[in-house]
Amino acid sequence: MNGSFFQFVRAFSIARKEVRHILRDPFTLGLALGLPLLMVLFFGYAMDFNVHDINLTVYDQDHSRSSRELAEVFQSSGYFHLNYRSLNGKPAETLDSQQAKAALFIEPKFEENLSRLGTSSAQVLIDGSDNSTAGVIGGYLSGIQTAAIGRITGKTLVQPVSVDTRYLYNGELNSRWFTVPGLSVVVLAILGIMLTAITVAREWERGSMELLLSTPVSPLEIIIGKLAPYLVMGLVAQVIIYVAARVLFGVPFEGSHLLLFVGTVLFLAACMAQGLLISVTTRHQIAAIQFSQMMGQLPSLMLSGFIFPIESMPVFFQYFTMIFPARWFMVVVRGVFLRGAGLTELAGPLFVLLLMDIFFITMAVRRFKRDVEP
Repeated sequence: MNGSFFQFVRAFSIARKEVRHILRDPFTLGLALGLPLLMVLFFGYAMDFNVHDINLTVYDQDHSRSSRELAEVFQSSGYFHLNYRSLNGKPAETLDSQQAKAALFIEPKFEENLSRLGTSSAQVLIDGSDNSTAGVIGGYLSGIQTAAIGRITGKTLVQPVSVDTRYLYNGELNSRWFTVPGLSVVVLAILGIMLTAITVAREWERGSMELLLSTPVSPLEIIIGKLAPYLVMGLVAQVIIYVAARVLFGVPFEGSHLLLFVGTVLFLAACMAQGLLISVTTRHQIAAIQFSQMMGQLPSLMLSGFIFPIESMPVFFQYFTMIFPARWFMVVVRGVFLRGAGLTELAGPLFVLLLMDIFFITMAVRRFKRDVEP
């Protein structure tokens, strides 16, 4: 191919042509600018790992002041919504029918045993079919037990060993502070791969790509020219996500904006180079969409640490996640937002993203060469 040496002017001409295509395509503009805000609003408000308003059925067989105060401790915690029932038929019928997530059983003589023996007990049954919710409810019970002892007996429970717990970086354990920054990884992964895969595949179907490859333009100039406009759109999408996170969800930002910018550029370049590689391989929009979803959506959701901690995965999958850019950018985003991580802590993930950029761009360039020179 003529023009084997990279020239910025030719790459800029391709980028300018791509900008014109984007401006004439309202679907691409809407996808790039509207989807990030829509997904952040939808998932940001819908995904909340803090469990509230738990339906708790109370079976009070004692009907004493102490039993009522025990139930009121659950109510005043702000986590439970109480529903009193008499104990008729099957004890856990509300759990079986999914009307409640937990049931509190207060046996007869609860107050009498407390005053006469100095000790008494109550039982809590938790629906274990939803293990995540059950674990959260179980975590609430220790605090409720301490509060109940103080309220009913007027005494403070003294432990022989006291352990004070402090939560760093997210003192309120607000799950949205954890999920919203991670959403940028999911959104940018989907956009980065899908936009370039669909757009270039469409040119293959229309025959305009073969016309472009017949001109004295090197494959690297085509790659750079195609990537540049979508890289800018991806950065705009990141700005939209950043503003939504800070303004709508109150997520703090403790780190460097420059590090976030560098990480975003490296991540977007890797995703978009993947999209170009998919497009030059499949050459059909339907196939490109399917592959882009498989390479962008699934890894960013399931294998990036967004929902499931990587440390909890089997050893094979802990290593398997390393081949996906989303896994490394998740470390960068959450580190910069919540921990204020600097270049020293993030040098490893940023370097891996740079290597992935080189790898995917090289693969896309080689694929272009093979198509032109069979």
